[in-house]
Amino acid sequence: MSRSVKKALADIRSNRFLNLITIVTIALSILVVSVFLLFFENASRVLESWNQGGRAMVYLDTGFTPKMLPQLKERISGLGRIDQMTFISKDAALERLRKEMGAKTLFFESIEKNPLPHALEISVAELSGFEQLAALAADIEALDMVESVEYGQGWLGRFLRLFNLFKMTGYAMCSLFLLIALFITANTVRLAFYARKTEIEIMRLVGATESFIKTPFYVEGLFQGFLGGALGVIILLAGFLTLSSGITQNIGAYVYVDIRFLSWPAMALILSSSTFLGWFGCYLSLKQILR
Repeated sequence: MSRSVKKALADIRSNRFLNLITIVTIALSILVVSVFLLFFENASRVLESWNQGGRAMVYLDTGFTPKMLPQLKERISGLGRIDQMTFISKDAALERLRKEMGAKTLFFESIEKNPLPHALEISVAELSGFEQLAALAADIEALDMVESVEYGQGWLGRFLRLFNLFKMTGYAMCSLFLLIALFITANTVRLAFYARKTEIEIMRLVGATESFIKTPFYVEGLFQGFLGGALGVIILLAGFLTLSSGITQNIGAYVYVDIRFLSWPAMALILSSSTFLGWFGCYLSLKQILR
């Protein structure tokens, strides 16, 4: 094996340009795949937090009075999947809004009557998906004393549609770029083989086995795949650190942002996949050449 490694390293040094092109191509392909994987991991974390339980605001009818609260809570609890309910009177809601926005606007000085409704903040227990949350909200909204239910259905529904569209696009783009990397790797091995064609013919004449001839090429493909994958992850990390710091500074004060880099299992999967990609491209090329 040490001979094969030394021979592979010697081939890489003697064909620097070709191997550099291959490594960069694999790196760009892995970068595209990693970008989609990074998005999926962070988006799935958001969806998982909703599936594990979310919050909803139940806005009550104008005819509602606090005396009706026990009856309403009992009816909502009967629907199931409710962890906690907190009543927020319209006076408390107005006071909370005044504290949050009082220093920024003179609106509250001009109003004579509280325009806000009574509300009930509920914590939803674990659900299997967005559809169950929407069904529960519809059941609550159908109650007599309820005016409307708000659980982020607008942005969350758009996010789910975008997520599914991005997932389909991601599968297509990842497949395309991996095929391109595979094609480049296979052709690099082919060119390296033809550059050593005379040497290989001599080895065959003196009785060298097929495995003896192929192993250095396989090792070279493994090196190309691993280095390309590592370079792709490093580029992604640099871009992630730059963009995530900007996002945190700009919107972190207004919205809770939990953006994380790829997990260790995901990075291990990327590196092992890129290494396999380099080997497999070499395997396909040698299978066609050494028939």
